[in-house]
Amino acid sequence: SSPELFEKKNYELRIAGGAVRDLLSGMTPQDIDFATTATPAEMKEMFTSAGVRLINNKGEKHGTITARLHEQNFEITTLRIDVVTDGRHAEVEFTTDWEKDAERRDLTVNSMFLGLDGMLYDFFNGYEDLKNKKIRFVGKASERIQEDYLRILRYFRFYGRIAEKPDDHEPSTLQAIKENAKGLAGISGERIWVELKKILLGNHVHHLVRLMYELDIAQYIGLPLDGSLEEFARVTKNIQNLCPKPMTVLTSLFKVKDDVTNLDLRLKISKEEKNLGLFLVKHRQELTKAAGPEPLRPYQDFIMDSREANTNSKIYELLKYQGEEQLLKEMQQWTVPSFPVSGHDLRKMGISSGKEIGAALQQLREEWKKSGYHMDKEELLSCLKKL
Repeated sequence: SSPELFEKKNYELRIAGGAVRDLLSGMTPQDIDFATTATPAEMKEMFTSAGVRLINNKGEKHGTITARLHEQNFEITTLRIDVVTDGRHAEVEFTTDWEKDAERRDLTVNSMFLGLDGMLYDFFNGYEDLKNKKIRFVGKASERIQEDYLRILRYFRFYGRIAEKPDDHEPSTLQAIKENAKGLAGISGERIWVELKKILLGNHVHHLVRLMYELDIAQYIGLPLDGSLEEFARVTKNIQNLCPKPMTVLTSLFKVKDDVTNLDLRLKISKEEKNLGLFLVKHRQELTKAAGPEPLRPYQDFIMDSREANTNSKIYELLKYQGEEQLLKEMQQWTVPSFPVSGHDLRKMGISSGKEIGAALQQLREEWKKSGYHMDKEELLSCLKKL
């Protein structure tokens, strides 16, 4: 097994970072990263001579080797110190000092190591912070942020994951974030969007987005200067248990469709995300449930009239946005009925000109829609005779 290989050579191997945090919180980590005192060259040598397959994924210059063991990938990274950082990426130098490696990590809860014997190595009180649900930077917040400005958003993301109360920040941390907010202008849109999506689906999202405005972050990450925070508050309540898409939550900040376009320019969101945003801005006001016995009719009619694929999923997101939990359930059970009459049926009835057939089909489709899509072929054709 891999630990024995390391032991034989007297290299130390420990679980690192997020996996330790998850294990200590009683969660199953999504992937387990390891840290070691062995250099990439030493690991390569050791694994190759033991016949372990290495996966080449360009992590080597940062000191990461990926080994394939028991159908799983293991990322093992050499302890390192960041020598120069420009707020985006770092030059690294390898070290055998565990504390030095912990020092360059972002948050205390992410800076712990776990020995394979169960021993916890925690140089910055990460375990205490995790138990008290406190999110803190390792060392000086401003230094950590200036090494990589994306850490501002990582702070928010982990706050939404771990903190219990919405407003439980250290004032000095918020100060450091505010002073460094414009560093986010230099971070790529793709990286920002990955973090922002996770924030939008986490806890305390209303509080955290308000904070982005208060701390002057919003403008640097593609959000409108005058985001509509009241609507955002309303919608974040609506969607609490409805598993919305990140874009559904975010669109409640937007007033006009240019807000969606500007977000796309800054963050390069996917086409599907952009279309969902535009759809919600356009229809959230007037496409609402009907009074009376058939509340879903307006949504169903919209789907039936739509010429696009995946209109269904956009309508589901609209219902979440509007907080219509019950209607959403019903809508998800509804299947789009298919129109029972074809041109072939009309030819059999003796209508031969294509133009007439087209017109008749259009009329019947209207009748069928009025009936709530219930009329069958017989009823529709006898209706045609009357027409």
